[in-house]
Amino acid sequence: MFYADLVKILGFFPRRLTYYKLAFLPKSALQRHSSGVRLNNERLEYLGDAILDAIVADYLYTRFPDGDEGLMTKLRARIVKRKTLNSLATKLKIPGMVAPSASPGHKSKHLYGNVLEALIGAIYLDRSYGTTKRFVVRKILNKHIDLLQLVNKDPDYKSRIIEWAQKNRVEIVFESIEEHATGGISPSFISTIFLKEEPKGTGRGGSKKEAEQQAAKEAVETIHSF
Repeated sequence: MFYADLVKILGFFPRRLTYYKLAFLPKSALQRHSSGVRLNNERLEYLGDAILDAIVADYLYTRFPDGDEGLMTKLRARIVKRKTLNSLATKLKIPGMVAPSASPGHKSKHLYGNVLEALIGAIYLDRSYGTTKRFVVRKILNKHIDLLQLVNKDPDYKSRIIEWAQKNRVEIVFESIEEHATGGISPSFISTIFLKEEPKGTGRGGSKKEAEQQAAKEAVETIHSF
């Protein structure tokens, strides 16, 4: 069943099934190898995140031959943000493939998006960059991403504040800390944005990116030159 469902998602036959089984095994599943080593998809997620960034950058560079760096950076950020990846994972029917032991009560806010990144990492290890790029472009970007809508979407506050700081030659620093609630599995993050060494905004989120985005939004709202 797993193999058949996987082929439907991928659109091709996997060679090393072990990679893919690991991709659908989040940390919350709490599974261990016979040797006692804990098994989860975190390393594949890390790899997939980097590969996805490269593929999306390549895709946007081709689709917008006259687009400047700022536009492409904004679009890439909107495509790879956690909320979008969670939605894409659902459209690809990834939730039904996740390890059953990762029960709803233990799922992190971004579990499905993380699994999608891990899946991309598995494809890369199994079939190389070319196949991974074709999967992302055909199954995700061309099918589920509306670039025109993204161009006109609400602003990416972090990109806006960074562009403003560069334009006005203002030093900008994000500082983030990770919090672990008592008895909780998933950490939360608190980020503070400093402009000229002065705190201008603070945000909280389930991921570092989300917390930074909230901090940047607060900063943008306090700067009158926007």
